[in-house]
Amino acid sequence: MMGLDLTKKVGKEFFENLAESGAMPLLTETSGLLSEFDVRGYVVGGFVRDTLLGRTTLDIDIAVATDALEVACRVADALNSKYVLLDETFGVARVIVTGVHAVDEPWQLDFSSYEGDIEQDLARRDFTIDAMAIDIDQLIKDSRSVRLIDPFNGCEDLDRGVVRSVSESAFEADTVRLLRAVRLAAELGFSVDCDTEVQISQYAHQVSSVAGERVREELLRLLVVPESGQFIAYMDKLGLLTAVLPELDVLKGVEQPKEHFWDVFDHSLEMVVAVDFLLREGGWEHANGELLSTIPWSTELARHFEQEVSSGSTGGALLRLAALLHDIAKPQTKAIEPDGRMRFLGHAQEGALLTAAILERLRFSTKEIRLVETMVKYHLRPMQMSQGGLPTHRAIYRYFRDAGEAGIDTLFLSLADHLATRGPHLDRAGWQEHTHIVDYVLKQYYGQQSQVRPVKLVDGHDLINIFGLSSGPGLGELLEAVREAQAVGEVTTREDALEYVRGRLSTEESR
Repeated sequence: MMGLDLTKKVGKEFFENLAESGAMPLLTETSGLLSEFDVRGYVVGGFVRDTLLGRTTLDIDIAVATDALEVACRVADALNSKYVLLDETFGVARVIVTGVHAVDEPWQLDFSSYEGDIEQDLARRDFTIDAMAIDIDQLIKDSRSVRLIDPFNGCEDLDRGVVRSVSESAFEADTVRLLRAVRLAAELGFSVDCDTEVQISQYAHQVSSVAGERVREELLRLLVVPESGQFIAYMDKLGLLTAVLPELDVLKGVEQPKEHFWDVFDHSLEMVVAVDFLLREGGWEHANGELLSTIPWSTELARHFEQEVSSGSTGGALLRLAALLHDIAKPQTKAIEPDGRMRFLGHAQEGALLTAAILERLRFSTKEIRLVETMVKYHLRPMQMSQGGLPTHRAIYRYFRDAGEAGIDTLFLSLADHLATRGPHLDRAGWQEHTHIVDYVLKQYYGQQSQVRPVKLVDGHDLINIFGLSSGPGLGELLEAVREAQAVGEVTTREDALEYVRGRLSTEESR
């Protein structure tokens, strides 16, 4: 074991970071409880790493030399907090702390058991920067003599900005660590050690055996990182991407029409980079200042993509996922017409079905699946409704009616598709026309929403009582027609709406 005196290694900075994190009161109370239970505990892993780096974290990992499940349960009771069993087999449990110790978001105390001594426990961990520990009792009671237990030189790797495996057996012990290496590098701005890259490539095929829930978590954490597109490409270089998403493998080498700069697979990778660029979270090597300035953007749009959709996912992360999968059905729908024209008829619809199946396998939530599936299904629609000029108000209304919550996202997916199609051959005039259409559609949509949302001119009871109609699908269709007419400005008052209904009923009777 290599022991480093923190007061000499990092001086006051570590303790300043610790104080700034707001964790000290919770650590102090937890240390007192462990002493009361006669349990020795160590703060380990990510919390030690992030405190050394000065990064904010609300997750504290604590290793104890006894039954971690029992300790976590007793701590949860003492702190009046929620107990969550994470892994019964490996003895891992979480205590979610709210109330006095949590200001905005809850703290998470993850307890795990270790056998033997703490150095043996660290030897079983994934990466050197996570294989460091501090005695929690010593941290609280005698900060002047606190020592960092760092048997694998994790502190040095932090200084170097390197993700390095503790040993090759780390990936055999837990295959999800293959994905975690890339995700950690992305989150920290680090690089993966060369020998560790070799190990990852060697074991990459085994990632297909990882439980879908764990793959989903790692993938989403990667997709919320700025410039995530380059790390998706890096996953492919290591052999991880198609191991996780084997459906992508058949995209490689599939040629596209002449307006496409890349084949289907490389186009899909470029799509994620393009989304990073559109969301102001990454560069695009073929861009200039003028290109970015034409893209519609606002505080409202930024909030839309930052908003959480489900646990761990945001609108931006799911847009990137849709970008990666949007052409997933092109290989099986590819056809060459007699005139030599290449077509992919129905690829959006088939791709939506395939996307839903992929995300179900990876245990995405129903809401996440519906959003991504809808984006893939309608990714051609924004430009299809704009052929021959700006789309009509009615076309815009129907687009958002069909796309629902994915309407805004799908507009940006279409912009990414434009960039990732033309690449370095991007025509500025064509691009400006596309961004102008998207800007127009967004403005019309917000305008239509402001017209429809505040006032419901008629409801089903009105139509039943006034016109003697019966409830059923026909009634719903008639109400939707009134709503559409209201959205596009054809009716503005209750009287207008009733007259509109009267006219439609009269037309139907005369048929």
